[in-house]
Amino acid sequence: MNKTQEKLVAEGLMLPLMEAFYTIQGEGYHSGKSAFFLRIGGCDVGCHWCDVKESWNADLHPPTEIQKMIDQILAYPAKTVVVTGGEPLMWNMQPLTDSLHNKGMSVHIETSGAYPLSGDFDWICLSPKKNNPPKEAIIPKANELKVIIHNRNDFKWAEQFASQCSSDCKLYLQPEWSKAKEMMPEIVDYVMNNPKWNISLQSHKYMNIP
Repeated sequence: MNKTQEKLVAEGLMLPLMEAFYTIQGEGYHSGKSAFFLRIGGCDVGCHWCDVKESWNADLHPPTEIQKMIDQILAYPAKTVVVTGGEPLMWNMQPLTDSLHNKGMSVHIETSGAYPLSGDFDWICLSPKKNNPPKEAIIPKANELKVIIHNRNDFKWAEQFASQCSSDCKLYLQPEWSKAKEMMPEIVDYVMNNPKWNISLQSHKYMNIP
């Protein structure tokens, strides 16, 4: 990355884009709806079960002008753009969200909350991770809390953040993919006994889509 690119990245006019694709949202509250995904490179949260570890090193993903991203999105009938990662809040999201809103898009983010919130989002999906917990300021702003369940201790972790979310925040427990068969009965029992929670599945994996 040269100095000009570094400046544009700092300003949020370029971002380390890993991939961009139009698909069906597979998880959480908006599961089953079409959306264009922007996967931004860079993450230092370091979950050992992460299924997109290739996103961690931002240097592997060349800075891309946000206008190029928008041009790509406009080639599809997308109405919703999901910004994910990696951890997208490592970067300045304000220019991207402003530009997308100017095009009439609804803009969502999927984040661990480990970095301060930047940008204006219509939907914030907070998925807290133990290695680098979310900043307190983002928790009450979450529209959706999605906690990955890898073992039984994760239920306590989920409740810790549910108690800090707003009263209208949607609450989801999602089995970590490699532990789904083992943890699903536990999650089913937990949700039946704690009906404020919902179950999220990675339905895109069942549909064999990105």
